[in-house]
Amino acid sequence: MITDPEIDGDWDTAQGAESPERLTPRERARGGPGVRPWLWALGGLVVASAVWAGGLYAFGDRLSEPTLSYRPSKNLCEDFKARTLSGLTGDLHKQRPMNQESDHPAVYGAVCRLNNVEGMPDFVVAAQVDLHKKTDPSTEFDVPPLADIATIGDVRAEAVSDLGERAVVLTSFGGTEQKLKVLDGGAVFTVQVSVSTYNEKNGRPATDATAVQAAMIEDMRALMAALRK
Repeated sequence: MITDPEIDGDWDTAQGAESPERLTPRERARGGPGVRPWLWALGGLVVASAVWAGGLYAFGDRLSEPTLSYRPSKNLCEDFKARTLSGLTGDLHKQRPMNQESDHPAVYGAVCRLNNVEGMPDFVVAAQVDLHKKTDPSTEFDVPPLADIATIGDVRAEAVSDLGERAVVLTSFGGTEQKLKVLDGGAVFTVQVSVSTYNEKNGRPATDATAVQAAMIEDMRALMAALRK
């Protein structure tokens, strides 16, 4: 006949855990009957929280405000002389330049646009400076510009050494569109050249994409030097 199990003091939940001497090897391996599963879960939560906090601390440097090494430009067309590029196409400042600035709490931006002739220019240069006040721009610097991909298709990227923290030239198929981007001291500098042809045109002598790229790099160095604090 089956009877109700006897309940003695060993089942009293108010008592402490069994001593190690009274535990079976299996119970000792599991931590003993006095160890509750939620304690193991709590231990895992503490470890996971520590790892998450450590990761957030490591990522905090990128979320903190960068130290800007460059000053804002109130007139980028005055700071961007474009002397080397002008040597290829004629004085780019002869035509009236277009200059714009935007002072946003997160990013200070300035743009200068230069043309070689009036009307329908065949050689257009645009310079841009973005000073990031809130976050480090290095996290997004290597992302291909979506606007460029949408307008000119795939671009070829080539790293440039000894220029800022990181620098890259993006070139369209055929080389008629070139963009030089430089990351340095919390700022992103851009010089872009668009040409309709590298042949002689409008009094501009024939040139090639390699010479234009070298000129962009030299004029970029001069612009960065002009805006450095």
